[in-house]
Amino acid sequence: MSSGALAGYRLASTLARRIPEGAGRPLARAAGRLVGRLDASRRRQVGRHVRRVRGADLPATALRRATGRVFASYADYWYRSLRLPTMGVAELGDRFSIDGYRHLEEARTAGSGTILALPHLGTWEWAGVWLARVQRVPVSAVVERLEPPELFEWFRELRAALGIEVIPLGEGAGAQVLRSLADGQVVCLLSDRLVGGSGVDVEFFGETTSLPAGPATLALRSGASLLPVGVYDTPDGCHAIVRPPVSVERTGRLRDDVVRVTVALAAELEWLIGRAPDQWHLVQPNWPTDQTPVDR
Repeated sequence: MSSGALAGYRLASTLARRIPEGAGRPLARAAGRLVGRLDASRRRQVGRHVRRVRGADLPATALRRATGRVFASYADYWYRSLRLPTMGVAELGDRFSIDGYRHLEEARTAGSGTILALPHLGTWEWAGVWLARVQRVPVSAVVERLEPPELFEWFRELRAALGIEVIPLGEGAGAQVLRSLADGQVVCLLSDRLVGGSGVDVEFFGETTSLPAGPATLALRSGASLLPVGVYDTPDGCHAIVRPPVSVERTGRLRDDVVRVTVALAAELEWLIGRAPDQWHLVQPNWPTDQTPVDR
């Protein structure tokens, strides 16, 4: 990614903050659909994911429309995320709703730490910012490093200003997460895509792939509660669902327990994604079969 990407994101951030939502969201969604039409390779990849969720027998017309909605939702995600600095605490509180918050409260009361395992679904940053600014809960998130480094630092500063501490994915991230959990922070982990590191082979939407071992490993080692969470865009805000904790009781060898917990987490992620597949913003290859050619 060139250094021009940083200027591009800065410009997008400025525009998102200045254009009111009534105009900005339709513009963002239209731009997303256009990108989907122009980027044939990415469109075909997203189409594969759509079929995994909605069924391999999805008719071509329905597939094309559903794929367009994913690109529209992804652009909307960027617009809404970049607008977060313009929102006050009261507005954020009014526009964010949540089911299952008691699971998070119970996890924090237990005192062993709390891990939120999320898919790339909806505008997930709203949940982190709502926790940090409205509920005044300390939040950290493990985030993939971006290139160039200046772009990663720009995003780190943006999230820090919103109350989210960023833990860069890579060497030392696990130890930093364990320290954050011990300090009482809620740690957010995007868990539906393996980005480096070790993975666990699971059945995910009917096909074998590898998902990150991190959420299960960190929960088992720390005793933290592992809560699957989905965040969904609504016409006027966001709605989150916190699922009951995945069992992280030690039953044998650590590796066997990691596999068991990751399989259970995969099923929870499927359920969360299946509620709003148009908002699943996974646009990269995620299964071994994604490396094979896709029919046009």
